[in-house]
This record gives sequence, C-alpha cells and structure tokens, in this order.
Amino acid sequence: MSMPTPIPVTLNNPPNPQTREDIIDALDRAILGLDTADSRLFDSALFPDSTFDLHGTVMSGLPNIRKDCYDNISKMDTTHILSNIRVSMVEGDENKAKLTASALAQHYRPGEGKVNDTSRLLGGGLYYCDVEKDVAGDGLWKLRNWVVKLTWTEGDWGVFKG
Repeated sequence: MSMPTPIPVTLNNPPNPQTREDIIDALDRAILGLDTADSRLFDSALFPDSTFDLHGTVMSGLPNIRKDCYDNISKMDTTHILSNIRVSMVEGDENKAKLTASALAQHYRPGEGKVNDTSRLLGGGLYYCDVEKDVAGDGLWKLRNWVVKLTWTEGDWGVFKG
C-alpha cells in the first residue's frame, strides 16, 4: 500500500550539516519530551500555534496538543525511535525546512514497560514535518506542522485507556 505524501519530499536544496542537525533537533526534542515526560523540552519543539496530525486526528495549538497528546503519552512507558531522516530547505526561505522520518513507537501502560507478557502497542509509520526557525523568539528550529501517518500497528490499542 502506498501512502500519500502530505508534505512534498524534495531531493534538492539540502541544508548545511549544522543547520540539518538543528532542524532534526526540533523533532528530537518533541520525541524525547514525550518519552521522558519533560514538558519544557516538548514545548520547546513547537510553536504556540503548531498543528499535530496523528493519523487524521488534527490538534491545533500547543494547549490542545498538550491536552490531547502529550498529557496522555507522557504518562506511559514509551520509546519513539526515528530513522531515515531527510531534511530539505524550502526554496527561497532559509528559515523553513521539510523533514521526513520513519518511526517506531512502543507504548506500555504506566509502570508496565518492564513487566513480562504485559499488553503493549507497537506502531510503525512516517513523520512529515514543516519546520521553521523561531527568528522572533528563542532562535530554535520548531515544528510548525507535524503529521504522523501510521503504516502498521501490532498489539493492544487498549493500553491507551489505562
């Protein structure tokens, strides 16, 4: 099954190595903030008006992303692992980029991550991100739009119900 690409992936206009790392750091901060329940780190990765699209469920604005995603996931035992990361600069704007990545995410109920034979949900998919440099604020690169397209899941969706 081929997945539609909601954000075009380009082969041209790669950033310099330091800028590439700074752009990737925006997604790394968001993911690590989720996995370690570090709200300051998570918040540093997003603009107040960012959007997060989790397989068709769109959350707009950091308060809604916190309420509908972070507040639930950060309590769980999770690991999110990224690979195949690609970054390209938006032509004509040195402060905007597009990032794509493959992702695996393991989810367990709080405190059950190390319990043998407990319920869990493993998911694999693709991340598509519009990333911008916060030139009017702290100067960090941040996720403007973050789209998660699940390709497959394995396990128990009930882990999200506690």
